[in-house]
Amino acid sequence: MLGRERGVPILGKGMPDEEMTPARAGQTRRRGAALEEAILLAAADELAECGYPGLTMDRVAKRAGTNKNAIYRRWPDRLALGIAAYRKLARTIQPPDTGDLRDDALELLRRANRHWSSPLGAVLRELLTAAGSAQQLVAQLPEQSTDAMTAMWLTILGRAVARGQASPESLHPRVATVAIVLLRNEFVTRGVPTAPDEVLIEIVDEVYLPLVRRRAA
Repeated sequence: MLGRERGVPILGKGMPDEEMTPARAGQTRRRGAALEEAILLAAADELAECGYPGLTMDRVAKRAGTNKNAIYRRWPDRLALGIAAYRKLARTIQPPDTGDLRDDALELLRRANRHWSSPLGAVLRELLTAAGSAQQLVAQLPEQSTDAMTAMWLTILGRAVARGQASPESLHPRVATVAIVLLRNEFVTRGVPTAPDEVLIEIVDEVYLPLVRRRAA
């Protein structure tokens, strides 16, 4: 069970939260959003440098210049903080718009492939392993949000339908996301966080495009 580290004082009985502590001479007391931002930035830096295994509440508190109570008031455990910090690191990406469905689909798969094999992708894999079957936590990770992923693929497929490159009947979430699901299956079955580019091309040319083009048949 994920829980607080040993020795963490209970609010009101141990070290008080920074928000409740008078500012020291020469210091500006942070509270609310300013303190939360400082903690998230510190946690994001720790993730980038040490990965999830090296993330500790003590190190984050020291880096943020606060105490652990200030962290636990906002995130109940290390995993929740790690996921929030990862969201800080991850960039919001826009769906490609090359004017061709094949190129758009390959670009999305190649982005996923590059990300999963990158240092940030390694942090994502560590968080997914730690979260296990806790889907409510997994869903908070940008790349794992079903709604976000589906919206991305429906966007490029919708544009293709408007251009006459795909059947209107293909605009179904399960159809739209079949390519990325197959790529994820490659990661699982191969046991490595990347796939050869020829596999991505095969997924698009042999499965995805025939499916979306013949959906009405």
